[in-house]
Amino acid sequence: MTDFVAPDVDWAALSPVVIVLIAAVVGVLVEAFVPVRARRTVQLSLALAALFGAIIAVAALWSGVEDTGGTVVLGGSLLVDGPTLVLQGTIALLALLALLIIADRTETGEDAFAPNAAAVPGSEYEELARRKGVRQTEVYPLVLFATGGMLIFPATGDLLTLFVALEVLSLPLYLLTGMARRRRLLSQEASMKYFLLGAFSSALLLFGIALVYGYSGSLRYSEIAEATQVPGGLDSLLLVGSVLILSGLLFKVGAVPFHTWTPDVYQGAPTPITGFMAACTKVAAFGALLRIVYTMLPGLAWDLGVVLWTVAILTMVVGTVAALVQTDMKRVLAYSSIAHAGFVLTGIIALNRAGITAVLFYLLVYGAATIGAFGVVWLVRERSGEGPGAILGEATHLSQWAGLGRTHPLLALTFALFLLSFAGIPLTAGFVGKFSVFSAAVEGGAWPLALVGVLASAAAVFFYVRIIVLMFFTEPAGTDEEATGAAVSVPSGDGFAAIGDTAVVVEARSTVTTAVVGTEGFAVVAIAVCAILTVVLGVFPSPVLELIDGVAAFLP
Repeated sequence: MTDFVAPDVDWAALSPVVIVLIAAVVGVLVEAFVPVRARRTVQLSLALAALFGAIIAVAALWSGVEDTGGTVVLGGSLLVDGPTLVLQGTIALLALLALLIIADRTETGEDAFAPNAAAVPGSEYEELARRKGVRQTEVYPLVLFATGGMLIFPATGDLLTLFVALEVLSLPLYLLTGMARRRRLLSQEASMKYFLLGAFSSALLLFGIALVYGYSGSLRYSEIAEATQVPGGLDSLLLVGSVLILSGLLFKVGAVPFHTWTPDVYQGAPTPITGFMAACTKVAAFGALLRIVYTMLPGLAWDLGVVLWTVAILTMVVGTVAALVQTDMKRVLAYSSIAHAGFVLTGIIALNRAGITAVLFYLLVYGAATIGAFGVVWLVRERSGEGPGAILGEATHLSQWAGLGRTHPLLALTFALFLLSFAGIPLTAGFVGKFSVFSAAVEGGAWPLALVGVLASAAAVFFYVRIIVLMFFTEPAGTDEEATGAAVSVPSGDGFAAIGDTAVVVEARSTVTTAVVGTEGFAVVAIAVCAILTVVLGVFPSPVLELIDGVAAFLP
């Protein structure tokens, strides 16, 4: 009988993940033992400290990884190299900014989450919880668990760990999506859609893992890559398995044809969670996709190239065209995110070091603009009359944003900045990101993809500028000429009888106006930081690009 040999675990290399996951577990204990009156303060402090600690841990590991190229942890299950640190630092930073918006409360004392998510919408139990001022602080450990999974996802070195990380990051998001305070049925419908389609994509991924394991006899990326170099009689097994694995990852980034969940989930989820999900999940999923394409499947570049090229082109075109006809702000941003997924895929398909650098930079700048944009959407509300009780849900219909630049110019200017960054206008970070991925694609011989990306970006300018024109050059809703006193249809909100995407109102339209709600200020801080990042990384991108390029090499 052999003696047990304890594994040698490099805990320092795992510190960003360990800090966040330990804080998430402690957050669960806080829910059980800390008094209700102090629970929110403790949970928020713990979550902020954990995410800030993860950023510090990434910074502490940077110089060592820059010198050595990286560390293999847990026998190859996790790979802590340069791209891993860039992605983990990006995820932790974006999650920290998103958490500020998640934690914010309006002037009415309400946050974005239902007082009791398990209650039947419209029931007496739900109304009782609302009257008693019940708050769901379980949101904070759920966000930390999701963030912990995201930190692991791009660092995985084998397919089994990849699947576990996918489930750790996905399950909390399914719950968070269905916890909206307003439009509860829409939120729960979005949660169910996300769960069912997510389970389907996980099954595809797991089936692909089984096929690839059957071909190579291993789950490690490096060993699978070696197996692909040797021709055999089971090449079709490898190819089908690889496509299924890519399908599971493309679902998480919202690429066509796996994008159908995106607009419904973005629209139905609590707006702060939409921002968190849109930014951080994309960073983690693209990080995992980047590692698999560059380290596990480089031998299949020719075979999988057709698949990835087709997906990238369809994603850019469908996302752009569909966004042109949307009338809901959150759905516009959802289809915009689909188009951006196509732009990022362009950088991945480049298959060169410039492509790695460009994708990592693009994910940072896109994530910052996304969180800032959804933070602004969270602040713009429907108002019915005067007083705190008159504040309703988010004013997401585009017509409700008319004249916002005249009533709240600073907020409208900030939102316009994020839209211009999405459009890729020069002197914004979005321009540098798009220029980087398209340049990398041209360098890698994928110039047709870059051409499609440029044309899609040019077309996308229309719906971004349309919103800017609406905010600054259109009369606000509720002016005298609109007060007809007749029944009209406006975007649905609480207190209205919903019919599809509209609600029949039995009062004059002038009684429902758009207002920017006052809050505790957390969201304002997050939006300001996102705006600063968008400007600074657009005007002075070189230091960050050089920093990323210095470590843009994967461990084998």
